Amino acid sequence: IPPLEFIGIAEDNLLILQIGQWVFKTAIEQCRHWRDSLHPQFQVAINKSPVQFSGEQKKQHDWLYQMAQQNVPGDMVTVEITERLLLDANSHVSERLAQYHEAGVQVALDDFGTGYSALSYLKKFPIDYIKIDRSFVCELGSSHEDGALCQAIIVMAHSLGMQVVAEGIENQRQLEMLREMGCDYGQGYYFSPPLRPAAFETWHQAWNKSMQGIRI
Repeated sequence: IPPLEFIGIAEDNLLILQIGQWVFKTAIEQCRHWRDSLHPQFQVAINKSPVQFSGEQKKQHDWLYQMAQQNVPGDMVTVEITERLLLDANSHVSERLAQYHEAGVQVALDDFGTGYSALSYLKKFPIDYIKIDRSFVCELGSSHEDGALCQAIIVMAHSLGMQVVAEGIENQRQLEMLREMGCDYGQGYYFSPPLRPAAFETWHQAWNKSMQGIRI
């Protein structure tokens, strides 16, 4: 069942709190393993619902508290939030984002450019990454408008000291265009579909082997 079908329901009945805790715990444990076995600076990005921020008053839902208890370094985690959180941000959200920044936890603004206009909020919060929504990336090469929007987002983000991740890269042409625009990172089926941990480790080994001797 894809997230778009169940996340909204889970938020409405607050099951997102339990789901979010399971995801956080599982991701941290997996990332610890991959730091030991794959790369010492391996980092995992975890989506966090606005509902989860409101539930953080309880320590069992407080990620920073759990990270401190488990001696998890801040640079192991990037928290992905949505524009809706910034538009509805209260003092608790602002304080928590500042605490993430102080702890070395990076914050990414997911699905940027869809549904809300949060430009005036970007300068108010410590955002490390802006993620260009896949809807702008999928037509690169055939849509001048989408290319112009991607370029504008990249220039704006860099001028604000943020880095950019392009979502939904599916072919070499899209990758090359985004590189030419100065995009920092990319994700999508061009690199790999979603994988289970064991399959990812196999993919990672193959990727490293294929990149040996290549300068990027």
